[in-house]
Amino acid sequence: MSWQSRFESLLANKAFEVFIMLVIMASALTVGAKTYDISPVAMGFLEVADVAITIIFLIEISIRFMATHPKSQFFRNGWNVFDTLIVFVSLVPIDNSDMALVARLVRVFRVLRMISVVPELRVLMNSMLIALPRLGYVMAMLFIIFYIYGAIGSLFFSHVNPELWGNVSIAMLTLFRVMTFEDWTDVMYETMEVYSFSWLFYLSFIFLTAFAFLNMVIGIVVNVLEEEHQKVLAEDPENIQMKDLYMEVQALRIAFEKQDIRGSD
Repeated sequence: MSWQSRFESLLANKAFEVFIMLVIMASALTVGAKTYDISPVAMGFLEVADVAITIIFLIEISIRFMATHPKSQFFRNGWNVFDTLIVFVSLVPIDNSDMALVARLVRVFRVLRMISVVPELRVLMNSMLIALPRLGYVMAMLFIIFYIYGAIGSLFFSHVNPELWGNVSIAMLTLFRVMTFEDWTDVMYETMEVYSFSWLFYLSFIFLTAFAFLNMVIGIVVNVLEEEHQKVLAEDPENIQMKDLYMEVQALRIAFEKQDIRGSD
């Protein structure tokens, strides 16, 4: 058996995948522990653990590179490029160096390597990135709604509470508070003391933003997830984990459609 075949078998081993996941979690815990006021002995232990974790990551990325054929395909994968940058920047000494801040910041981002290790997380991340352009139109429409309601709120309510409705930008920030339901009733009751029917302003805004647009976002994300799962299953029909995840997305889609039908009724 060639070395490349051995490396491929090692990468396909579930125990190796679990081990790397545990190392990534240990890396995250190490970075978090350094933010506390701990003893010099514990800090020294964390420094040793950080070096060991970096060495393990370096070995793991080397194994993945050696298992790739041809080698040029390795850097055509965006996740491989990301992991390689994270690992090599982690090799920068963090003591008495101009790059110390960058090195510490990269160690924080090492937890993102969990996405490249777990296939299901990669599918979710890829789906989110693909959904962003489609969500852009929804966000543009949402901004238009915010601007219209912000201008109306500023015109009518600025004398009620200038701190919340003084101008259109502050009014839009107040509307964001209303959309997230953060003590929004206090804002509504304050304006209702002057304009008794101002509750229509808030309820219509909440319906358009918190309900209608939220359902649109969920619908787009579910569609993209379904498309990505179909692509993965087409490339690897025997992927049991992806089949299970695909069934969960289908169930989510059915539940979303039922909710949409009930809402229309």
